Amino acid sequence: MLIDAHIHAFAEKIAARAISQLETTCHQKALTDGRLSSALALLDEWGVDKAVLLPIATKPTQQRIINDWAAENNQGKIVSFGSVHPEAEDLEEELYRIKELGLRGIKLHPDYQGFFINEPRVDRMFSLLEELGLPLTIHAGLDPLSPDLIYCEPEPCAEMLRRHPKLRVILAHMGGNERWQDSFEHICGMSGEVYLDTSYPMYIPDELMFRMIRRHGASRVLFASDCPWTSSRDAFEKIDALPLTDDEKEQVFFKNAQYVIGI
Repeated sequence: MLIDAHIHAFAEKIAARAISQLETTCHQKALTDGRLSSALALLDEWGVDKAVLLPIATKPTQQRIINDWAAENNQGKIVSFGSVHPEAEDLEEELYRIKELGLRGIKLHPDYQGFFINEPRVDRMFSLLEELGLPLTIHAGLDPLSPDLIYCEPEPCAEMLRRHPKLRVILAHMGGNERWQDSFEHICGMSGEVYLDTSYPMYIPDELMFRMIRRHGASRVLFASDCPWTSSRDAFEKIDALPLTDDEKEQVFFKNAQYVIGI
């Protein structure tokens, strides 16, 4: 079985515009046209059994629309997360509504939402997620949107996690895109329900990725691609080539996602 814990797609009416803007920002050609149907076709081709859809509310006014769309697509191969915006007046209400909609967690992207991971103003949001027991996937490390200003560095992220020991969090990109050594030092091995996902893994040196998995524990690493920016097939082949045991690979490829997200 293969569960991809990190994919992106957009509603039909905005997909073409959204993917075009992101291609310009990322200086990279996407593998899909931004539509969920396009992603599903590739996931079938790549042998993915389930995939976690991670929408992002980049404006406070987008919360309800995005979460309604995510709930509509929370079926079949797709397991949908919701999103909230830290500046939304109805953030608390929307978190409760996300749980009522049956969405499996929350996705946050500090770069696109304009907050630093250890800011006191977002502590209340993290406390609510602890209370609700909703898993949180958060972009960690560098993003092409703001390459000179990283909103979620490993060390301040570790500080936030120590303030919220009951938070079930999945740190994307092995705890810090292009900050992997810092993630190894400050995140890997932390206690609690702190998980890493393997999204956009192609530039992590194999030896460092293996050491990160071993230090943090294969039971706390989730397979992920970041489709449409990396294929699940390429991500699978990279991780499968690491000198992990068969049991460790099973944990990474699907068992951990089953537990953390409830798939």
